[in-house]
Amino acid sequence: MSDPNKVNLSNISVVLIGTRYPENIGAAARAMRNMGIQQLILVDPQNSDPAKIGKMATHAALGVVDQMKVCDTLKQALADFSFVVGTTARLGGQRKVVSSPSKLAQRLIAISHQNQIAILFGPEDRGLTNDDIRFCDILVNIPTAEFSSLNLAQAVMVMCYELFCFSRDKPGEFAPRLANRHELEAMYQQLKEVMMRISFINPANPDYFMNNLRHFGSRIQLRAKEVRIIRGICRQIDWYGKKSYQDGLKAGQEDADT
Repeated sequence: MSDPNKVNLSNISVVLIGTRYPENIGAAARAMRNMGIQQLILVDPQNSDPAKIGKMATHAALGVVDQMKVCDTLKQALADFSFVVGTTARLGGQRKVVSSPSKLAQRLIAISHQNQIAILFGPEDRGLTNDDIRFCDILVNIPTAEFSSLNLAQAVMVMCYELFCFSRDKPGEFAPRLANRHELEAMYQQLKEVMMRISFINPANPDYFMNNLRHFGSRIQLRAKEVRIIRGICRQIDWYGKKSYQDGLKAGQEDADT
């Protein structure tokens, strides 16, 4: 049973329309295989030389190539699909793009569990036509810089990657152990004693400064490891202060004896 919180990749198919270069078919198949999508459909390919497709697909993606379907028309290819996504680089007019690859992938989480979904890519030289777009339930645009034309296989990879990301378990954010109140209070007490000893804070009203230090500690959420480091610094300051004091006494005694 598929996880309702992830995209179900087994219900996703890539549909390439009027592809002119068999190398692009092979490269697209490889990109799909990289991202766990297995179903490839060709619509009226202009050149589907098996040798050239296989060369670009590489051995790992030959399973995708061996299972791909070839249809004469887009209508025939989409007969079994409940939801159709069109990719387009051109904006405006009838092309009211309502999604980016990431937003689309997130939207497809729920749809992909009960429905077959097709992702359409047009020919390399012109992309999807307006007639192709009429079959689409949603359009997606891959944002680019000044040069908007992507290689077909690159576009397939971008789309498949976003879908793949939403098909995985999202790793939980690393949450280090924060210092508990016992550790924090011991640290603040140690800081207070050391800073009073070295005359850094006024011993008559130490809490005024310590309250500011507590607010700072609360804001940055000290980790247990960081508290241990601060306490280690305090111990070293304390040791050095006592040593300096003892060295001073010793030096004074030696001066008195001479």
